[in-house]
Amino acid sequence: MKPKIKNFIASCAILSIALTSCNSTQPENTLSEKEKAEGWQLLFDGKTMAGWKDYNGTTLTQPWHVVEGCIQAKGDGSDASGYIVTDKQYENFELSWDWKLSKGGNSGMLYHVVERPQYSVPYVTGPEYQLIDAPNFPDKLEDWQNMGADYAMHIPDTSLMKVNPQGEWNNSRIVFDNGHVEHWLNGVKIIEFEAWTDDWYARKNSGKWHNAPEYGLAKKGVLCLQDHGYPASFRNIKIKELPRKTKEVTLFNGTDLTRWDVYGTEKWYVQDGLLVCESGPDKQYGYLATREYYDDFDLTVEFKQEADGNSGVFIRSFIEKDVKVNGWQVEVAPKGHGTGGIYESYGRGWIIEAPKEKDNVLKVGDWNTMRILVQGDKVTTWLNGEEIVNLVDEKIGQGQGRIALQIHDGGGIKVLWRNLKLKTL
Repeated sequence: MKPKIKNFIASCAILSIALTSCNSTQPENTLSEKEKAEGWQLLFDGKTMAGWKDYNGTTLTQPWHVVEGCIQAKGDGSDASGYIVTDKQYENFELSWDWKLSKGGNSGMLYHVVERPQYSVPYVTGPEYQLIDAPNFPDKLEDWQNMGADYAMHIPDTSLMKVNPQGEWNNSRIVFDNGHVEHWLNGVKIIEFEAWTDDWYARKNSGKWHNAPEYGLAKKGVLCLQDHGYPASFRNIKIKELPRKTKEVTLFNGTDLTRWDVYGTEKWYVQDGLLVCESGPDKQYGYLATREYYDDFDLTVEFKQEADGNSGVFIRSFIEKDVKVNGWQVEVAPKGHGTGGIYESYGRGWIIEAPKEKDNVLKVGDWNTMRILVQGDKVTTWLNGEEIVNLVDEKIGQGQGRIALQIHDGGGIKVLWRNLKLKTL
């Protein structure tokens, strides 16, 4: 090789090293001007635990602390404890963080975690980006438990994975964009999938989460760091929020109960293109719930009451054990019993009742059209084009969940449904 060419190559190499060194001089736990302009936000200031608290708590008492510019799990946690979460909920985002594990360490970053008293641990609702020192872990790992996995759901492409040795820093990234999900590790994409598809539900219902009905359904939630009994360190935790996209959905296809889940023993079936709910021999409460969450939406449904028409449309609801649907019900009932009012099950009872002067809006023995508009903390209902109630409620504003149709207990109920159409907001 000629000396001039050799000198040119050597100069380029030196320049490359110099540029790399300059780029690496940005202080840890800070944002560059470019990142600020792109909308990135820091979730850890490098000095305090501000912005983090216990899961299902209001303050931070779990054994986490700041050591040399890192959030550090002391390693005192377990499956039942040791979780910390962000103060703020996030919906669509790009999340990046650096992490370092102890030898044989096990931790994770969870998102869309729902905080409710009914959930003692965050992983029954929130998907997890698995962090684990696989080479030194004392037990045999299944593929779905391995480093970088969408825990118990999607397996990373191990041929692309470049994990720095235990004790060294790695970078991970999660992209969640309106159901499109990516896991990145040290600059390489190792997983890509779509949430809430038929494949996604098949994985959920056939694996570890088949007894966790609300796993992965939330469209928003807090971020969660896990102390799983091993010291772990985190730094440069930053997030960029992405916009929500709207869509129009036909909830009932006129043929079968695809994309719905039945709870209880009451009857739900399709006849002549209509969705039918009917009391069964047990005469208990029964529910037909969307398998997907809908939080802000404009919903229109048509119903006709045959026999006793005591039913309802639940909004932002979730499923508990023993066929218990927890949420807010827009009433569908016989004439004089408040169709269009809003009732909170297992809580405050009637929040707002339909005005008595609106009783005659309901068409007995004929088709009725109900519209339900839910946005933030505001709910408005209409029956046959006439506004019934308009409510602003902080508690509803904090909720999220499924839409569910109800059969009331007591027996003798039959209601027909059609044209269930929804637009997300």
